[in-house]
Amino acid sequence: MDKQQLSKDILKLVGGEENIDQVTHCMTRLRFNLNDNKKADKATLKNTPGVMGVMENGGQFQVIIGNDVPVVYNALVGNMSKSPNADAGSAGASTGEKKKRNPVSALFDFISGIFTPILPAITGAGMIKGIVAILVALKWLSDTSSTYIILSAIGDGAFYFLPIILAISAARKLGSNMYIAAALAAGIMHPTITALLLNGDTTFVGIKVIAATYSSTVIPIILAIWIASYVERAVDRVTHASLKLLIVPTVTLLIMVPLTLMTVGPLGTVLGNGLSGGISWLFDNMSIFASILIGGTMSLLIITGMHYALLPIIVGSMTSLGYDFIIPLMFAANLAQGGAAFGVGLRSKNGKTKSLAYSTGLTAIMGITEPAMYGINMKFKKPFIAALIGGAVAGGFMGIVNVKAYVLTGLVGLPSIAAFISPAISTLIYALVGGVIAIIAAAVLTYILGFQEDSAPQSTEMAPSAEPATPAATTSASAVTAIEETKALDQDVFSPITGEVKSLSEVPDPAFSEEIMGRGFAIQPSEGRVVSPINGTVFSLSKSGHAIGLVSENGAEMLIHIGIDTVKLKGQFFSPKVQAGAKVAVGDVLMEFDREEIEKAGYTTITPVIVTNMHQYNSIESAGRTAIKEQELLFTAKA
Repeated sequence: MDKQQLSKDILKLVGGEENIDQVTHCMTRLRFNLNDNKKADKATLKNTPGVMGVMENGGQFQVIIGNDVPVVYNALVGNMSKSPNADAGSAGASTGEKKKRNPVSALFDFISGIFTPILPAITGAGMIKGIVAILVALKWLSDTSSTYIILSAIGDGAFYFLPIILAISAARKLGSNMYIAAALAAGIMHPTITALLLNGDTTFVGIKVIAATYSSTVIPIILAIWIASYVERAVDRVTHASLKLLIVPTVTLLIMVPLTLMTVGPLGTVLGNGLSGGISWLFDNMSIFASILIGGTMSLLIITGMHYALLPIIVGSMTSLGYDFIIPLMFAANLAQGGAAFGVGLRSKNGKTKSLAYSTGLTAIMGITEPAMYGINMKFKKPFIAALIGGAVAGGFMGIVNVKAYVLTGLVGLPSIAAFISPAISTLIYALVGGVIAIIAAAVLTYILGFQEDSAPQSTEMAPSAEPATPAATTSASAVTAIEETKALDQDVFSPITGEVKSLSEVPDPAFSEEIMGRGFAIQPSEGRVVSPINGTVFSLSKSGHAIGLVSENGAEMLIHIGIDTVKLKGQFFSPKVQAGAKVAVGDVLMEFDREEIEKAGYTTITPVIVTNMHQYNSIESAGRTAIKEQELLFTAKA
C-alpha cells in the first residue's frame, strides 16, 4: 500500500487542510478535530483501500487505519503546510472537543462512563440470581432453605445497594471524591432513615421530608452525586488547604444528604418510576409495535452509542418491576447480526470471507456483535439490512409471547440465556425460539438479497473501537515491515506484570471488555513494572507511556495497556525503559510506573494484555493461573 498516496487521499476526503483544526493519532486511528464534519466524505473514505473504517465520536472524526497509522500520520503531516502540533495543542483540542460535543453525546458519555465500570458487579450478581432460579425451577433447591436465602442475598446485594455502587462510579466520572459520594448514598439508605421515612410524617429542621425508598434505585443517586460534585468543588475552592480534609467532606455531606432526602431523591424517584412505568405501559399496550421497533433498531443504537441511554431504564425496570422487556430485544438483535454473518458465509465464494463470516457470526451469537457487524455486515451493506429485519421479526415474536428478562447479565447472547428463566418455563422456551427466528431470518434474507464480493474489506482487522484517546505514539518503520512480512504461528505469551489475572470482561472499557481490540487477559498489578511477554520487537510506544505495542518473532501483534483512561496523566507516573524499534526478549523491562500514585489520582491500573491480530489465530488458551508473576505463562495464542 502506498502510504503517501493514502495520506493524500485522506487529507482531501476530510475536507482539505483548511478543514482540519487539529489531528493526532492513537494506536490504530487518525483522530481529527474538523472545523466542519459535514465537509468530510465519509462514504468515499470508508471504501478507500487502506482505510478500515470511519467513526465520529464525541465530536471527533476518526479514520481507522490499523497498525500502519503512525506511518500514515507522518505522511499526512508532511503533506500539510502547517504542523498540527498535537502536543502543544492537546489542552486546546480537549477544550475544543467539549465545545463541539452536543448535549446528547455528553449525556451518553456520562451514562456509559457510570454504568460500564459497575457492569461486572451487577452482572455477577445477576448470574447468581439466574443460577438460583434454575436450581429452584428444577426443584434442586427449596426456596425456604437457608442455602437459598444466602445465595439470594449474594445475588440481591449488588442491586439492593446499587445506589452506593453507582455513587462511587458517578463520582469517579465527575472527578469528585468517590468516598464522600459513597457516604452520601449510605446516609440516605441507612436503616434508621428508611424506617423513619416509612412513617410518612418526617421533617428536618421543620421542613417536610417526602417519603421515598432508595434501595435499588438509579436516578435519585445519579442526580444527587451530580449536584454534590458542584457543592464539593465550591467548598473546596473557599477552604484553606490545611482544613480541606475536615471541612470539604463535612459540609458536602451536611448539605447534600438532607437536600437529597427533601428534593433530589423524591424527584429522582418520580422520574425513575415514571420511566419504568412508561416502558411497562408501552409494552402492555403496544407490545408488538414496540418490540418490532426496538428489535429492528437496536443495532443502530449500538453503533451510535445510544444504547447506553437504555441502561438506567433496564436497571430501573429490573430493580423496581423485577423484569425487563429490552434485554430480550437486544438478544434478538445480536443473534440476528450473527445470522446475517452466517448468511454471508453461506453465499460467499471467497475462502477468507467465509472463514471470517462464520467466526464472527459465532462470536455475535455469543453476545459480541462488533466483529460481525463492522467487519462483515456493514461492509457488505445488505447483510446489515437483513440483520435489522431479522431483529425486528424476532422482536415482534417476543412481543407477541411477552418474553421478559428476569436477570441482568453481561454479554447478551447465548451465554445469557439464564436471564429468561422464570417460574414459567415457557419464557425460556420462547426466548430460545425467538433467537432461532432471528438467526434464520437474517441468514435467509442475506442469502436472498446477496451482496457484492468486491466491496469486501481487504484486511480482516476489526475496525471499530471505543479505544481510549491516546497521544501520538512513536513507531518503528522496521517493525511495521516485520508485521507485514511475518506469518503468525502459535505464540506463548508470558505475564508482563506480577498481579492477579482477570478476564477482559472485568476491564471497565468496552474496547477491551467486549474484545473489540483483541483477545487475551487483564492483570491487576501488585507491582509497578512491565516486562516483555514475548521475544520480538517494540512496535510502538505511546508518548504518555500507558500503551506499548509489540510484535513477536512468531507474528503475534500485542498491546499492553496500563490502566484505563491513564492517557489523561500525559506521561506522569510512567517511566519507559525502551524505545520503539527495540528488540526485546521475555523478561526485558519495558516500563516502570507508580501504581500507588496512579490509583491515588483516581485511575484503575488494571492492564489488558491482548493479541490484536486475532484474525490470524483460532483461539486463546489460558494457562489457568489466577495469581501470576512476571515471566510465568499467561496464555497461548493458537494459530
